[in-house]
Amino acid sequence: MDDLRSLPTPETDGEDFSLSHDEIAPDFEDQPTRGHPRGWFAVRILAVLLLVFFLIVGWLAVTAPLSKSLQPVSPPQITLLAADGTPIARNGAIVEAPVEIAKLPEHVPQAFLAIEDRRFYSHWGIDPRGMARALWTNMTTGRTQGGSTITQQLAKFTFLSADRTLGRKAREMLIAFWLEAWLTKDEILQRYLSNAYFGDNTYGLRAASLHYFHRQPEKLSLAQSAMLAGLMKAPSSLAPSKHYDRAEQRMRVVLHAMVEAGYLTAQQAAAVRAPRLDVRNRADLPTGTYFADWALSQARALDADSYAKMTYTTTLDARLQAAAYRAVAHAGLGKAQVALVAMHPNGEVVAMVGGKDYAASPFNRATQAQRQPGSTFKLFVYLAALREGMKPADTIENTPFTTGSYRPENSGGNYSPAITLEDAFAYSSNVAAVRLLSKVGDTAVLDLARSLGVTSPLPKGDPSMALGTATMNLMELTAAYAGVAGNRFPVKPTAFPAEREGWFDGLLGRKHSLSTRVHADIQKLLRATVNRGTGRAAILQAPNYGKTGTSQENRDALFVGYAGNLVVGVWVGNDDNSPLKGVHGGGIPARIWADFMKAALGERPEPRPSPDSGGPVQPLDLPDLGEIPLGEIGNVRFENGQAVISGQIDGKPIDLRIDNGGLRINGDQIVNELGKASRDVQRALEQAPGAAHTADESVPGAGQ
Repeated sequence: MDDLRSLPTPETDGEDFSLSHDEIAPDFEDQPTRGHPRGWFAVRILAVLLLVFFLIVGWLAVTAPLSKSLQPVSPPQITLLAADGTPIARNGAIVEAPVEIAKLPEHVPQAFLAIEDRRFYSHWGIDPRGMARALWTNMTTGRTQGGSTITQQLAKFTFLSADRTLGRKAREMLIAFWLEAWLTKDEILQRYLSNAYFGDNTYGLRAASLHYFHRQPEKLSLAQSAMLAGLMKAPSSLAPSKHYDRAEQRMRVVLHAMVEAGYLTAQQAAAVRAPRLDVRNRADLPTGTYFADWALSQARALDADSYAKMTYTTTLDARLQAAAYRAVAHAGLGKAQVALVAMHPNGEVVAMVGGKDYAASPFNRATQAQRQPGSTFKLFVYLAALREGMKPADTIENTPFTTGSYRPENSGGNYSPAITLEDAFAYSSNVAAVRLLSKVGDTAVLDLARSLGVTSPLPKGDPSMALGTATMNLMELTAAYAGVAGNRFPVKPTAFPAEREGWFDGLLGRKHSLSTRVHADIQKLLRATVNRGTGRAAILQAPNYGKTGTSQENRDALFVGYAGNLVVGVWVGNDDNSPLKGVHGGGIPARIWADFMKAALGERPEPRPSPDSGGPVQPLDLPDLGEIPLGEIGNVRFENGQAVISGQIDGKPIDLRIDNGGLRINGDQIVNELGKASRDVQRALEQAPGAAHTADESVPGAGQ
């Protein structure tokens, strides 16, 4: 038989197109390798992809713990109570305990499956048919339809953000596969129902059924179940409490879907009537206050893994909080802002004002505002000096600085050759404080401030630090004074009952204290400030201790002190940091402090009738008037029912006070009979014809 390969064909037209041996058998390198079929490389690529897939799933198992799918998407509802049990605030999502599929009526999960994921029990976390149908609908109708399964939705709102990117969608699918591998279908469904958002700040089926129908999910009717399932498409715009007509229309769509899925007959669906709502409003509590905002972050940390709503009793004292608001309201602040913090020496905060109006500005000036503490910072400077062995009676130079680039000045230009530490602190001498910082060293002052709990940045090598030019918030400043008041520090401010200090806290260096001598000396300085120094407006019937502070250009005015079992800090200033006009620490802040403390300690408040009534009026915030002869008008003022004369005798400051109890000079009781006291006062005035009246922070060595 002839070789057919040599026969001509019509296309070759008789030409010889026979193949050579080389053409029939190409080089060995062009042939597939022996033992490796043509699909070998594809198999290897597939194996690598599978390996990568399983590695990613394993990585998810480590980085996205399964327990997270049971936790609430939004922080659960927290109710805060005052110390006496009175509710003061409520915040967070409405969340209840998770549901169990086995305990729900059949029509409850069926309603969600029919409208959200009919092939839930047959797919592996992703439904290709559903995705294709949604894509086709979106392309042909212009309507947006989701193709995500219930497993994907659980993955999205439990583990991922809401951004619409391909990367997030890919992670959503991977997590869906992972959930399907580790959980049963019923577990996935019940976690989905326990986390889904149902509008009105309500998360989870149990919370939603109680919120809208006041019924446990185990007792939901078919109509109620269908209406709740319908909310999944747009919880906020379909919430029946606000848009009942929309919710009812969507309920009908769900019932129709249940018919198509075979869960109901058409006759059963048509017989369903729209359910009646039973929304029971919760007690009308604010969702936020200055104290509540500060306390909530601490409350969430108390039981971070809790799912259900929680109620916590705080340290807030409702009576003291009301007293704080009254003291602030009566202060005549004008456009200035205010902050007040009151705590026990162990750090338990009992009252807080973060501004004049929370609704207008929720910014908390007690905990968030970083402002200059002014002369209240001198506490740390003088404490450091006392710890190094100096005593209140020791003197320090009180003359102006004439050399160097930094030349602080005393308020009112009052100086003297020397001044005792006690007087320098009481009258807030700036030049004395700077010289004292130089004497003890800034390291000693910084270390002491840190040990007292100050965490804000403090400059090293800057002499102006002695005058409180570094910024900090009122809360940490007040806590530092609380450490001095209780002689146990650092003090950690808390909105909840403080933990009892164990015997090992001091042993392990967690707590510090001042020596008996140093503690007594610093209290003597703080007491002198109130009795006869810049803090006279804060004097109480009970022994009290404190320090005024006024920052550069009167931008901040403060008074921080303690009496009884309370430590209180008050700040006044403008939010834009502009200067205050005629306001200093010994004025409005000291009076706010005194008004609050009188109410807190049960002291009789000073009279406050209107000037038009002809009765006693509220003492004015006296500016720096300089030296005014005692014989001139204005040399006597009235505080707490006392006649008060402040001035100088033989160059030494003197504070005379007369009331029904007699006469006190510089805080010491001299005479107990009013008539005899008057004669002694007259004699003192006659012996001091050149004595001078002094307003707040205008005595020799006065500072800010």
